[in-house]
Amino acid sequence: MIFLTALPLFWIMISASRGGHWGAWMPSSISAFEGTCVSIPCRFDFPDELRPAVVHGVWYFNSPYPKNYPPVVFKSRTQVVHESFQGRSRLLGDLGLRNCTLLLSSLSPELGGKYYFRGDLGGYNQYTFSEHSVLDIINTPNIVVPSEVVAGTEVEVSCMVPDNCPELRPELSWLGHEGLGEPAVLGRLREDEGTWVQVSLLHFVPTREANGHRLGCQASFPNTTLQFEGYASLDVKYPPVIVEMNSSVEAIEGSHVSLLCGADSNPPPLLTWMRDGTVLREAVAESLLLELEEVTPAEDGVYACLAENAYGQDNRTVELSVMYAPWKPTVNGTVVAVEGETVSILCSTQSNPDPILTIFKEKQILATVIYESELQLELPAVSPEDDGEYWCVAENQYGQRATAFNLSVEFAPVLLLESHCAAARDTVQCLCVVKSNPEPSVAFELPSRNVTVNESEREFVYSERSGLVLTSILTLRGQAQAPPRVICTARNLYGAKSLELPFQGAHRLMWAKIGPVGAVVTFAILIAIVCYITQTRRKKNVTESPSFSAGDNPPVLFSSDFRISGAPEKYESKEVSTLESH
Repeated sequence: MIFLTALPLFWIMISASRGGHWGAWMPSSISAFEGTCVSIPCRFDFPDELRPAVVHGVWYFNSPYPKNYPPVVFKSRTQVVHESFQGRSRLLGDLGLRNCTLLLSSLSPELGGKYYFRGDLGGYNQYTFSEHSVLDIINTPNIVVPSEVVAGTEVEVSCMVPDNCPELRPELSWLGHEGLGEPAVLGRLREDEGTWVQVSLLHFVPTREANGHRLGCQASFPNTTLQFEGYASLDVKYPPVIVEMNSSVEAIEGSHVSLLCGADSNPPPLLTWMRDGTVLREAVAESLLLELEEVTPAEDGVYACLAENAYGQDNRTVELSVMYAPWKPTVNGTVVAVEGETVSILCSTQSNPDPILTIFKEKQILATVIYESELQLELPAVSPEDDGEYWCVAENQYGQRATAFNLSVEFAPVLLLESHCAAARDTVQCLCVVKSNPEPSVAFELPSRNVTVNESEREFVYSERSGLVLTSILTLRGQAQAPPRVICTARNLYGAKSLELPFQGAHRLMWAKIGPVGAVVTFAILIAIVCYITQTRRKKNVTESPSFSAGDNPPVLFSSDFRISGAPEKYESKEVSTLESH
């Protein structure tokens, strides 16, 4: 609100404009209480050369043009006025002094409108001024509340009423201000257009509890029954405070969970449910429900509710604990080791609550922990006997899960005692049986013939692997003379071993002495023994890794020219069939 301490603008304009122009100055708007009166200040001017003997004037209501026959409010020549204004209008100013101030009494709503003044200097020297004043008839005081009232910040609320009736002066009092502050009356103040107001101020520091408080102002006129009241509701802005929130929640996997957050603020807050910085749901509301359907362990954790508006924010958290059975255990650590090394294997899982973890090998418990999510297994100086399948089992009251894993122990080749050569008729068959990890390369050396044959030459050698044991078979035909010396060499990245393969029997030449029939019988027995040994080893190992396919016949090598022979003898085919069936 602007108050002038100097003369009103229209009075200044009058002083500056004296010199001979038609013009009028009055407030563009003015207000008064119903049942009271109002004085409309007015000044006018005319050319100096007219010099009228008498100056008359007329006030019109709602129209400046006489031809429209507007209601006459006041007429100095005849005192004839419209019936609505009879006994209710008179001129306070002196027209001869160019003062056209009008007084209206006993105001009623129908008198509200536009008022025009017409100067009458006689003859044709009459002029209706376009300037006019709009009268507003009111019946409530005007309570002015700042556009923004913030909790904790001092505010000034004013009660303002028009004071333009010289006959009745209003008195102001506050209603419902208890606990807010003591009023201060400023008294009668002039506005910028020459009208007057009565003002009372109320200073206080609002709280959030004052939001919505109904504050009133009363204007009364002494020695009358006139009394007017006006009210305004305080719109106190304040930051959010979360007033409703779940406590910690436990839920079983697959169940339904509802999380509620409610906040008090003005204006209403933006409520946001978040988890790990991710917005799950948000809305401008006093409360917000977060629905979690069929919760999973991935939804376990801390949930935050953030409430914020332009004046501040608040946040609270709730922890959701999802109970669930252990996940399939995972094994991290050494699963391939060199003989003699220390092996460390970590088995871990997730569950709620934490599980019992156990590591088995062949139904023997090797390690166990209670209510922990990790189990460490230490195997110092591993040997080939530690090679094999292990199980890690996790369990709690909601279920059990298990994971199998294999420990592979790598070591240099070991030539087993089953390695030997056997002869029948003119055929020699040599077996080189090797235990190693990783799988070795096997070569047969015939020193007397300066020949070396390895397993990659499948037309002469075939191999079969069962677990950690590799059996390679070399077949020689056309041995009319004494059988040759055969040296088997097995090699992998950890070393090499060689062995001159012994012949079956007490003397290398015994095969030549027993004759063809005896040789066949002896060789058949040898083949049966080899098949038995091979089958026994297979049963002891969990997995099989044959290096040859079904239907392959064992290749043969001629000692004379090393060419592939025709179809093998009946007993040779039987041996191959027996090996491949396993």
